[in-house]
Amino acid sequence: MFEIFVGIIALAAFLSYLNAKFLKLPETIGVMILSIIVSLLFAASYFIDHAYFNYVTEFARRIDFKTILFDFLLGILLFAGAIHVNLKGLLKEKITVFVYATFGVIISTFIIGTVFYYVASSIGLDISYLYSLVFGALISPTDPVAVLALLKKAGAPKHMEIKIVGESLFNDGVGIVVFLSVLSLATMMHEFDVSHIASEFGKEAGGGFLMGFILGHLGKRCIKSVNKQAVITVHISLAIVMGGYVLSNMLHISGAIAMVVAGLIIGHSLHAKTVSEDLKNHLNIFWKVLDEIFNAVLFVLIGIVMITLEFDIYHLLLGIISIIVVLLARYIAIILSNLFLKKSHRANKSERIILTWAGLRGGISIALALSLPEGEVKDIILYATYVVVVFSIIAQGLSIEKLVSKLLKRN
Repeated sequence: MFEIFVGIIALAAFLSYLNAKFLKLPETIGVMILSIIVSLLFAASYFIDHAYFNYVTEFARRIDFKTILFDFLLGILLFAGAIHVNLKGLLKEKITVFVYATFGVIISTFIIGTVFYYVASSIGLDISYLYSLVFGALISPTDPVAVLALLKKAGAPKHMEIKIVGESLFNDGVGIVVFLSVLSLATMMHEFDVSHIASEFGKEAGGGFLMGFILGHLGKRCIKSVNKQAVITVHISLAIVMGGYVLSNMLHISGAIAMVVAGLIIGHSLHAKTVSEDLKNHLNIFWKVLDEIFNAVLFVLIGIVMITLEFDIYHLLLGIISIIVVLLARYIAIILSNLFLKKSHRANKSERIILTWAGLRGGISIALALSLPEGEVKDIILYATYVVVVFSIIAQGLSIEKLVSKLLKRN
């Protein structure tokens, strides 16, 4: 496993270099495009050397995507994203962010799951309604990684940035909780039970929030007490992230939500006048570097997953239809979520379009799909997930800047 991970790090570095030198695309998008090209080149070896192709495929299947992401990358990526978010700005939009990250995800899960079930049945694919809801839950959380820099470049309003960042940071945790709750029902063959999902949701999400609050304030106090020891504060922050995430998983509460809350609190504490500039610089640079390196690794992994997929025209067709379903569900979820908000907080038509198109899907969706029990249902869901994620990152990621600029000019 260690050797595989080292190989992925090296490949991510090489592809990052090629992108910076030649493609000059936003790093995460460029790296993923290049990794898909690498996967296609390996796939082409099928026509030249069957033994080599089987070796490469077997190697790709040995990569434990779920373990790498959930046990290692996720806590670091969420904390690194949260530590740079303006907490004051987020608190101003807290109701909107909360509604989009909770009700929005739940509404989207049911819309996508229901339509997915009927579409799959209509083209002859056998999948239960509960497993269709599982797909809805894993594909509903949005990923801010590839879109933030583009939004800033396009001059998106600050409140819009905060909504997208805040929602995507929290809905990762919410989406994982909903996914685990629905999956437990699907695998145990229980009847659909809303109270079961609600209790699991409350335990995981509430426990994660409390854990993050405790870890955040613990980190804040430790950092203040060694204000002039910048390297030690970096070490403390890393220990809080890695140790806190493992502890959350051991307690069966949401480590994702815990890392977001801890990151927001520690990030906000760096704005205090008593905190030295040297300490701020060390922490900000350290977490920015980790964020960019491991995001590159994540998108290389997304590209490599393609090698493990067996071509099936019906699975591909379902994936293409799912792109439209996911986008429409996102738009409808935003409209329905607006009903829970005051008029002044509701997104107008242009903002709804931006929020929909900026709602990229990423590695968490693929990791959740890979964690499903082996069988035909997993193959169907994984294929659809992969198609949606690749379209989302490449098509939406590359066009969001122009869309934002056009809609802002119109307004």
